[in-house]
Amino acid sequence: MKLTVFGATGGTGVEIVRQALAAGHQVTAVVRDPARLDVPPQARLEVVTADVFDADSLVPAITGREAVLSALGPRDRGPSVICRDGTRAIMTAMAAAGVRRLVVVSNSGMHPEGDGWFTRLVVKPLLIRMLREGYADMGEMERRVTESGLDWTIVRPPKLNDGRHTGRIASETRGNVRGSFTISRADLADYVLRAAADPELTRMAVSIAKG
Repeated sequence: MKLTVFGATGGTGVEIVRQALAAGHQVTAVVRDPARLDVPPQARLEVVTADVFDADSLVPAITGREAVLSALGPRDRGPSVICRDGTRAIMTAMAAAGVRRLVVVSNSGMHPEGDGWFTRLVVKPLLIRMLREGYADMGEMERRVTESGLDWTIVRPPKLNDGRHTGRIASETRGNVRGSFTISRADLADYVLRAAADPELTRMAVSIAKG
């Protein structure tokens, strides 16, 4: 596939780029600072420097691609608009480029559906208070994505870690995965790539966790 990846210098984004290249995909990585992309130059990798908030600047990086993958996310616990406004610009550029397939990374922490009572009533309220700014940003992003009319998939992982790529991934479309509260960034990247190629996940939100 021909893929465009946003958030490519982050922990999840760089894993998406690496695994996509290893699988033989053609990848366009959109970054602010090319020096921060920890992937060796190669024939199937194009690195584009652009402002993720400027839809017009994103159109050339999306035109002719089959899917757009976004691993944008807040860098700290302060106020953030990177998810909501960055994704809005991406979707505007996709419409201009005539590209419909979008996969975005969100989180399962702000969603209680499917959780056990202790997680739902004790753990999640604490998380939501601690991470309220980032969750507000991702929540608004999810709303805008679901109303976009694009062929979208929202991937909701739990707490991320830097563990190895196992390929053992549990998923659930009717709520969160029960009994599993972490996943590696490498396995999250694996699932994002699977989702991009799976038409059955179109216009669905999927919670995932370590299987």
